[in-house]
Amino acid sequence: MLVVVVGPMFAGKTTELIRRVERQVIAGRRAIVFKPSLDARYDASKVAAHNGLKFDAYVVPPDETGVEAIYKLGFEYDVVAVDEIQFFPPSLAEVLDALASHRVVIAAGLNLDFRGEPFETTMRAMAYADKVVSLTAVCKTCGRPATRTQRLIDGRPAPRDSPRILIGGGETYEARCRRHHLVPK
Repeated sequence: MLVVVVGPMFAGKTTELIRRVERQVIAGRRAIVFKPSLDARYDASKVAAHNGLKFDAYVVPPDETGVEAIYKLGFEYDVVAVDEIQFFPPSLAEVLDALASHRVVIAAGLNLDFRGEPFETTMRAMAYADKVVSLTAVCKTCGRPATRTQRLIDGRPAPRDSPRILIGGGETYEARCRRHHLVPK
């Protein structure tokens, strides 16, 4: 079974991934959690949610080498979880699908970048998923459900030509609803 948890930043994706893994561990299943090496915001060796929740992780590079490691090591466990899937190459989606044939696979990641454009790896994983859990955050502007991630530079929306990937937290990003998500040209 493949479960893909998606949404904007601050929606609780990592918290949901950890919750689901912990339930599997309580049920007596052996689990491994992977995270990309470039995400060391809160803890370099654990998946870590913005709310402080953490879980031990196997850190892999966010490239084909990391995808291969997930594939090889994943077959040794009953449960395989991967956080921040948007940072991995699209080939990760096929690996998650293959692993899901005989084990529980839980993946979490952003569905859209700061421009509001889909991440290909997340989209592909969603297509293979047995279940997609789409979470929302709270818009920092109006309080409505937020489905977008707003990148800020000096408190203002980042321009469209900014780099697609920039690791950060509350100092760099906000959750926004569709109405208040802005991408200057």
